[in-house]
Amino acid sequence: MASNVNPTVRRRRLGQELRRLRELKGMTAEEVAERLLVSQSKISRLENGRRSISQRDVRDLCGVYEVEDHRVVDSLMQMAKDSRQQGWWHAFGDIPYSVYIGLETDAASLRVYEPQVVPGLLQTPAYAEALIQGALPETPTTDVEKRVQVRLRRQERISADEPLRLWAVLDEAALRRVVGSRPIMREQLERLVEQTQLPHVTVQILPFDMGAHPGLNGQYAILEFPDAADSSVVYIEGVTSDLYLEKAHDVQKYSVMYEHLRAQALNAEQSRQFIADIAKEYAR
Repeated sequence: MASNVNPTVRRRRLGQELRRLRELKGMTAEEVAERLLVSQSKISRLENGRRSISQRDVRDLCGVYEVEDHRVVDSLMQMAKDSRQQGWWHAFGDIPYSVYIGLETDAASLRVYEPQVVPGLLQTPAYAEALIQGALPETPTTDVEKRVQVRLRRQERISADEPLRLWAVLDEAALRRVVGSRPIMREQLERLVEQTQLPHVTVQILPFDMGAHPGLNGQYAILEFPDAADSSVVYIEGVTSDLYLEKAHDVQKYSVMYEHLRAQALNAEQSRQFIADIAKEYAR
């Protein structure tokens, strides 16, 4: 498997193409499911890229859609084969948010709002470990270590030759909540100040005295991709399952909300000083 083949992204692209073929045929997902004697939910999962797609699935769907161009069928079959390969994250075993990691790995830019904690891509190892232990108190030590290692591997996107463009808006609570200990928080905030010096990383803070703002409903992230064929995705993390929004009007709504957050937050330089001042408080 070529190193630049991302199975998550391949599944999305393949699913989008299969949806396009279905719509060109004028068929509903329910009608296709009836023809293939499968559930409608399976067709939906195939089209939204949340389920691996076998070459047999592609063959059957192309048959229903009466795709006669063998080059198109062969191309879709190859995408199905690639989509069943494993990304780097599979080496760490069962990762509950593996779909998100696949998307993040291929994204060109990421806009994230975090009301409670420092974003994973900007966390120190000590902060990440303390955060995971606190959020998942029944998790075995070996699993905590595995999650920390995955987080550190994800951070390579920040230092890559073609780095991820990261824009993070954080509520002041993310800086004030003592995760682990005061020394861990000091180290984390000092690291955060350093990372804001990178040209492709922007961090803005929403101080408490800003009052109510559009982010009070909770954390979310917006991922955008280098290929125009890949639609942007809004990611909302859940306790037992995550939510991925790809419809244009949903992405637009969250994008507008993010612009309001950026407008209300301190600018980049003010935010850097704000973070540095709180880091000094942890040294006392």
